[in-house]
Amino acid sequence: MKHWTLDDIPWERFDRSRVDPDIVKVVKAASMVEANGGDYAKYLCNIFSDDLEFQQVANDWALEEVQHGMALARWAAIVDPTFDFDAAFKRFTDGFKIETWRTESLRGSRSGELVSRCIVETGTSSYYSALRDATDEPVLKEICRNIAADEFRHYKLFYTYLTRYLEAEKVSPLRRILAALSRIRESEDDELAYAYYAANYADEGYDHKRFIRAYLRRAYSFYRPPHIQRGIGMILKSVGLTPNGRLNGFLTKWIARLLQYRVHRLARTEA
Repeated sequence: MKHWTLDDIPWERFDRSRVDPDIVKVVKAASMVEANGGDYAKYLCNIFSDDLEFQQVANDWALEEVQHGMALARWAAIVDPTFDFDAAFKRFTDGFKIETWRTESLRGSRSGELVSRCIVETGTSSYYSALRDATDEPVLKEICRNIAADEFRHYKLFYTYLTRYLEAEKVSPLRRILAALSRIRESEDDELAYAYYAANYADEGYDHKRFIRAYLRRAYSFYRPPHIQRGIGMILKSVGLTPNGRLNGFLTKWIARLLQYRVHRLARTEA
């Protein structure tokens, strides 16, 4: 099946009257993170240095991630012709470094690394699905539809390799859960905050608390229960638990309320 390209996006359908300024800011930030896929691939290739098949998968994955960044950056530049993606991306990569030199996973095992990748793909699949449903702008909606589908496919790809490595490494469900929780906690680290800063505030100094709050206030507001429910199911599956059941229902309700609370609190803080 042929993968989509930037030429497949209906750019001519762009409707400026349906652009939300808050969404523009997070799209600019997302373009930074997605375009940095090459460095993540270097890291993964070092971790799986003797697995040539997986290295090819990681490099192919990175090409698709970079394309996501290019699509988002192009849309952002249509909205804001002053947006200089190359300059913003240099600021981002100068200020946020991925540890590409590592030869052992930060997660303690290759299985743990693949659990972490599943968590990331869960987050991005859910995020772009939520952003797709939050925007009324036709071109961005189509871009997000394509990216969300890619990220869900990436999740299934990493999950396939996870099952293979679990057989070899015999990693317990507890260690898988700990690896997942570790990666979830990192969702509020410097990567997203610095991307938001680099893409939107070139003339100001970096303040982690300020920019992570600004980013999360916007990003969290997009989520609705169906996005959360699907994401929870994917996370539960990656750690070896039943994806659909009472636990999913409980966590979906709890996280939906938590996100709603966080959005209101972050809005007050930002104001």
